[in-house]
Amino acid sequence: MREPPLDPRAARAEDATREVPEDPCPLRTAFQRDRDRIIHTKAFRRLKHKTQVFISPEGDHYRTRLTHTLEVSAIGRTVARAMGLNEDLVEAITMGHDLGHAPFGHAGEHALDDLLREQHGRRFHHNEQSVRVVEVLERDGRGLNLTREVRDGIRHHTGGGRPTTLEGQIVRLVDRIAYVNHDIDDAIRAGIIANTDLPAGEIAVLGGTTSERITRLVTDIVDTSADSDTIDQSAEVGEAFRSLRKYMFDEVYLASPAADEAERARYVVQGLVRAHIDDPSLLPPGGDADPVTRVTDYVSGMTDRYALRAHRDIFVPHEGPL
Repeated sequence: MREPPLDPRAARAEDATREVPEDPCPLRTAFQRDRDRIIHTKAFRRLKHKTQVFISPEGDHYRTRLTHTLEVSAIGRTVARAMGLNEDLVEAITMGHDLGHAPFGHAGEHALDDLLREQHGRRFHHNEQSVRVVEVLERDGRGLNLTREVRDGIRHHTGGGRPTTLEGQIVRLVDRIAYVNHDIDDAIRAGIIANTDLPAGEIAVLGGTTSERITRLVTDIVDTSADSDTIDQSAEVGEAFRSLRKYMFDEVYLASPAADEAERARYVVQGLVRAHIDDPSLLPPGGDADPVTRVTDYVSGMTDRYALRAHRDIFVPHEGPL
């Protein structure tokens, strides 16, 4: 399939490579095929029951890892289209960027990483696990055979290193833009902060509503990066955004009630890892030959509610006669 006209800096699907070569699709570009493969995975469907910030919230209108993914995709595609970059590549990366996230959001990721580091000399990072999901775990161990460009964007959407494509760099930045803004909305809805609590200087630069802030941030990226080999923000907007993000860490992510729930999540995740390493019969058949990797794959793939149910089944005495 022929691509629409793109900026010379854009990644092109006809140049994309896979580990296992495939014949081209007559209707879709290579990046569109990657997107479709991702959204048909079990890992993608599980995102609807994985925490964004607030664990098992009562209301129906709080974000989940799935709605976060969709918001990142929408913002990223807007930036890509405005800059003449490859919208299909941005969409594929965004759809896959959080597939490897542990249950209970960042609290679950930190709990898993801490235990693996302290007891097994390993680390857990959700971006690396997302790559493992698409390369190894899906399709019963065969992986999705995604293009190099999509896998690179997934791997480098956070952590060290810069994506090799401008499209991947877009995802890395708009991921933060999406979660800071929708987490403000959720924190206000939960009564943790009020709109008047937001830092006045940063709000004066970025805007007083979610819509105003996203418009300001997106427009700034497009203007700042128009003739550049990197995707970036202007000094004024970038500084204000980083300061607003720090405010969210101080007042929401690392404060009560999110911090209180994080301790409970830590107890559940680490308990599950220890239990399954001690008793491999609890694991489903198949999986990696290495027992720690096998348990990590299993526990990190759980949804919040499945993790709670599994923990209860293992550690809470059952009612009824013996």
